[in-house]
Amino acid sequence: MSLDTVVEDIREEAHARAEDIREDAESRAEEIVSAAEADAEEVLEEAEQEVEGEVEQLREQRLSSAKLEAKQQRLEARRDVLGEVREAVEAELVDLEDDTREELTRTLLEASSGEFAAGDDVRVYGRDDDEELIESILDEYDGYEYAGEHECLGGVVVESDQSRVRVNNTFDSVLEDVWEENLREISTQLFEQ
Repeated sequence: MSLDTVVEDIREEAHARAEDIREDAESRAEEIVSAAEADAEEVLEEAEQEVEGEVEQLREQRLSSAKLEAKQQRLEARRDVLGEVREAVEAELVDLEDDTREELTRTLLEASSGEFAAGDDVRVYGRDDDEELIESILDEYDGYEYAGEHECLGGVVVESDQSRVRVNNTFDSVLEDVWEENLREISTQLFEQ
């Protein structure tokens, strides 16, 4: 065997070996690329799912927030309407006809008088515009005197030092009691759906 033949055999063997290495490398590279593409696809899928989840969560939060805001606006509107109704009732009480105002004031004073003992010095306060009315009614009560103005829609505040009692029988206090007791019913009638 000559040297040329040996060199040629080594060269062929080296080429064959290089070809095997190249084929192995290409095969390995294909596996790596294929695995990388699969990983990339999985990461992309997970990212899409995560984004979809975040979008859904954000949508739910915004929807919930919008519902809450709408509910608050409805409640505010209802409070405003109830306030307007109450103001209208108060205006009606201020503008009661004389006979009706006298009848109600007498009734409230009579209800208050049961809290005081005979012989007590009783002071009666009322709305400034009702002074004459109250004084005329008090002419029928011994020991009762008009003592001055009380800021109210009408009615009386009656007190006595001897009994240590103060009775607030104003239109305001009666309205407050009636309003609180019937607020649910008033609201239902106003806002029936």
